[in-house]
Amino acid sequence: MSLFLIFLSAFLVNNIVLMRFLGLCPWLGVSKKLSSAIGMSGGVLFVMLIASWITLAIYKLVLVPLDLIYLRTAAFILVIASLVQLVEMVFRKFIPALYSALGIYLPLITTNCAILGTTFLIIDNEYTFVKATVFAIGTAFGFALAIILISSIRERLDLAEIPDALKGAPIAFITASLMSLAFLGFMGFLGLS
Repeated sequence: MSLFLIFLSAFLVNNIVLMRFLGLCPWLGVSKKLSSAIGMSGGVLFVMLIASWITLAIYKLVLVPLDLIYLRTAAFILVIASLVQLVEMVFRKFIPALYSALGIYLPLITTNCAILGTTFLIIDNEYTFVKATVFAIGTAFGFALAIILISSIRERLDLAEIPDALKGAPIAFITASLMSLAFLGFMGFLGLS
C-alpha cells in the first residue's frame, strides 16, 4: 500500500509541475501541440527513471562513503545531461519528426528542474531503490498528465474567440494557474500532503 501512496502522491497530490512548480519551461514551451507534449512526456519518463536509479546509486555508493555529498548537484546534473544526449540521439535517428517538433526544448530536459528535483526528493526522503522507482514513475506520469492536459486545452483555445490581449502566453498562464488551483483540490487526498 505504501508504494501506491508514493505513486499517487507523486502523480496527483504533489504533482511536480502543478504543485511543486518545477519543470515549467518545457511544460509551457512544448505544450502547443499534443503530439509534441506526448513525445516530451516519453523523453522525461525515460530520463527521470534512469537518472533516479543512477543518481541514487552514485549517492549511496560513492558520495556518502567518500564524504563527497557536497558534489551531489554537479554529479546529478552530469548524469541527467548524459541521459538527455542519449534521448536526443535516439529521437534524431528514429523519430526525426518529433525531434524537429521538440526543437530547443529537447536539450532543455537537461536543465529541467523537475528531473533534478525528483532526484533530490528521492535522496531527501531516503527512498529505497523500489520506492525511488515508483516515485520517479509517478512523478514522470504526473508531468505527462500536466503537459497533455495543458496541450489539449491550448489546442482548443486556438480555436476559441479570445481577446487579442490574451492570445498566446497570457491565456496559457491563466490556464496554468487554473490547473494548479484544480490540483490544489487533491491536497489532503487520502491523508497525503
